[in-house]
Amino acid sequence: MSAQPPLVQSPTTAAPRSLGRALLWPAAAVALGFMLVFNSFDTTTDAKPAVQPVASSPAAVDTPAPAAEKPGTALPRAKPKRLKIKEIAVDAPFMGLSIDSKGQLEAPPANNSNLVGWFQEGVSPGERGTAIVAGHVDTKTGPAVFLQLSVLKKGSKVDIAREDGTVATFVVDSVESFMKSNFPDKRVYADTPDAQLRLITCAGTYDKKAQDYPENLVVFAHLDSVRKG
Repeated sequence: MSAQPPLVQSPTTAAPRSLGRALLWPAAAVALGFMLVFNSFDTTTDAKPAVQPVASSPAAVDTPAPAAEKPGTALPRAKPKRLKIKEIAVDAPFMGLSIDSKGQLEAPPANNSNLVGWFQEGVSPGERGTAIVAGHVDTKTGPAVFLQLSVLKKGSKVDIAREDGTVATFVVDSVESFMKSNFPDKRVYADTPDAQLRLITCAGTYDKKAQDYPENLVVFAHLDSVRKG
């Protein structure tokens, strides 16, 4: 297969992270919509596009929010370490994803089927706002970490272990698919007053001609509880 489709350019003016969330979500929405286009169950000999290395620069840090004491509140900022979803046998480490110099969101490596990425310029999972986590539905070698994401339903639980020693448990509110041509940017990426989570992957039947999946699957979830890991 040939190279990935072009991604939308992100704003060129830097902004504080809290404001940056509101500015970057529209660009990130399209970027995330395209980030997994090279994945399919295709068994032909066509070459798959290469994935650029992930930038390791740290995200800006706001003043931490108060520690969560009850559902609906939020945690201080802390990098996620591991994602566990028992219902679909997911147990995967995290890597940071960034917007590169071309305004494209870098994807997790295409040769790693058990890895998820979080948009590290945005909020961390458990922090107040909308945390974005993306993963492959499949890779060049077969099924990947988010293959069964569509099985989740309202009430399903998602655990994220964080570097501060806490485990944030999110409860799923809905699981929905959207055509990439009509992706609801504001609904998915809008800033929120509480701690929320979006799990995103590709969906639909892979289009070999377009070299793309036509849809994105989005899991909407909110922070429900916190415990020591």
